[in-house]
Amino acid sequence: MTPRIYTGEEIEKIRESALLVSDTLAEVAKMIAPGVKTIELDRMAEAFIRSKGGVPACKGYEGFPFTLCISVNEVVVHGFPSEKPLQEGDIISVDCVIEKDGYHGDSAYTFTVGKVEEPVLNLLTATKESLYKGIEQARAGNRTGDIGNAVQSHVEARGYGVVRELCGHGVGARMHEKPDVLNYGKKSSGTLLKKGMVIAVEPMITLGKRDIGIARNGWEVYTRDGKPAAHFEHSMAITEGAAEVLSDFERIENILKSK
Repeated sequence: MTPRIYTGEEIEKIRESALLVSDTLAEVAKMIAPGVKTIELDRMAEAFIRSKGGVPACKGYEGFPFTLCISVNEVVVHGFPSEKPLQEGDIISVDCVIEKDGYHGDSAYTFTVGKVEEPVLNLLTATKESLYKGIEQARAGNRTGDIGNAVQSHVEARGYGVVRELCGHGVGARMHEKPDVLNYGKKSSGTLLKKGMVIAVEPMITLGKRDIGIARNGWEVYTRDGKPAAHFEHSMAITEGAAEVLSDFERIENILKSK
């Protein structure tokens, strides 16, 4: 399937959904603390999204039963919210997709719970940096391999692992569209990026080895060595110049700074 090219008006619709995702993650940021059950975050998020006229797109997608993918510590992505309380020192990736007026926004952020060990903090920093390294390559005339190579080069130089089995993707009228956006690869390889394409770039990076397993529920992806993983994601529109990032971490980080 050829990647879809979106009009400026359609991109604004995608932006609206992506910013609602950012606002939802900011509401999650307000609640994250030791002792909080992740199912409480999920319930709050669904109520918030619906109050703003959005639909939690993950809920029911191929049978996924929750609004948020909440992945704690060694869970890389697609974690199930649960009754288990968060503990001091945990990290928690929260991934959210919202559909509003027929268009989807997608973003993820990895939060710390209380005081986190320095090696894990460094993993989070490098993972977020790699996202922006990838975004720098997301422009018309480049290819998806340029994004993946930028992500891979940044984190592997620091000794981290890049999950190979999962990747970023196009986003817009559907949650997952072409092209696939790998977090590794060779420069000048992969799908040609064109103005009007909308993609989600989402590095999934491990503190240890990159090998993963799938939980019995068929969804949760975890590191086989049990070491933590981090995950950050932005939705963005491709332009002739720098990519236009449609989601917004500043809304989340303003809350974190105020806590």
